[in-house]
Amino acid sequence: MPQVVRSRVRAVHGPPPAAPAPRRFRSLADRDAVAVLHRAARVLVEALPQLTDRLVEALREREPAYRTAIDADAAEIWQEVHNSLRHSVGSLIQPREFREAAHRTSRRIGETRAEQGLPLDAVLHAFRMGGAMVWQGLVDETARCHPEDVRLLVHVAADVWNFVDEHCGIVADAYRRTEHRLAWRRENRQRLMVAALLDGTVQIAELPDAAAMLGMPENGRYAVLAITAPRRAPHGTVRPAVTLPAGTDALWHPGADTEFAVLPLTSGPGRPSVPPSEAAVPLGRSVPTEPAEPVTPTVAGPVSGDTGLAALAAGLTAPPGARIGISSVVEGLAAVGDARRLAETALRACPADGGVVLLDEQLPAALVVSSPGLGAALADRVLGPLDRLDPADRDVLIGTLTAWLDSDGSAQRAGARLYCHRNTVLNRLRRFEQLTGRCLTRPSDAVEIALALAARRLLGG
Repeated sequence: MPQVVRSRVRAVHGPPPAAPAPRRFRSLADRDAVAVLHRAARVLVEALPQLTDRLVEALREREPAYRTAIDADAAEIWQEVHNSLRHSVGSLIQPREFREAAHRTSRRIGETRAEQGLPLDAVLHAFRMGGAMVWQGLVDETARCHPEDVRLLVHVAADVWNFVDEHCGIVADAYRRTEHRLAWRRENRQRLMVAALLDGTVQIAELPDAAAMLGMPENGRYAVLAITAPRRAPHGTVRPAVTLPAGTDALWHPGADTEFAVLPLTSGPGRPSVPPSEAAVPLGRSVPTEPAEPVTPTVAGPVSGDTGLAALAAGLTAPPGARIGISSVVEGLAAVGDARRLAETALRACPADGGVVLLDEQLPAALVVSSPGLGAALADRVLGPLDRLDPADRDVLIGTLTAWLDSDGSAQRAGARLYCHRNTVLNRLRRFEQLTGRCLTRPSDAVEIALALAARRLLGG
């Protein structure tokens, strides 16, 4: 009950008063101590050039980062140190008049040194060295002319070092803000450059700069991955959790619906950066169940048939339902845009329920999806007669035909896949030939049938 009473009292009278804000530190020095400080500071103002020389020389000897900057532009460093000391000593005499100017000077130093890449620790060390030198100058000047007043400087020591700490904080804040802005600008330039490479809009004259910016060889060999996930993250900010084989470099670029990865494939002429493998495998599986023979056609333009891409496809892991298309190999950064278009073609040839398609191993399917209008027309011409059947009957014939083609024309193996006798397979194939007027043993008909099945599978209908 006492607790309830106390809580009600607080509710009536309002919350307990907030703790008073800490007062800004004020020196315990009396008028005499302040007068001693001002007198010594005025002497330092008159000797600022000599004080600047001493501090610059101390920086050269004790701070390696500043030594490099001084060797590069001694006049600029001297002027920066002189301005900082002038505002710092002036603030000891007239704090209100010099406060804003001193802050601006410290901010400008932090920004400039961040742009030049000077380490922040070195900049803060320089400020503390300057503070120590000013304080020592105040003590030395007072001891030389008025030794009896040295004891009074103890009362203003805290004020002097609080001033140094305050400006170290200003420098650090300006440095980090500038560093963040520069990093954002650099990342944005890289993102725009990668986008231009993928779009194929980079000018030839820009390629050396692009290679230097991205750390990729201008004349290297490249491939592009195009990736889509079944469900995008909120606002599309997180790319699909695709993991590449260990040691594979990739430059990722997000898109509205498709994620791209630019892959440098060689570390030297003709040397693949990923080990060879027999064939690509479905996502999430380490070994293929029924490896297909690799297709290595000879085409003009992109360099195809690189066994390293098969190893890359075999080592990919991705969430279920993700679809990945891998382009052929192209030569040079200038051809990355061509690789992107090839990767998108491979992506369109991916099954709807997910998988990896290596373009060089799925060229017939790529031909179909490259011209969907013609593919649909071919499917309708070859398979159209089956659409007049009952859907279940039609699906049985198409499934049998697909299994027979996947079994290299072996009715025995097709029957094993379909759990039926080989004669059943042969009977269904004869019925297909009767309905469509096609002959499975005629090469031209077999090609058209295979392409029509690919079109029906990939384009729907």
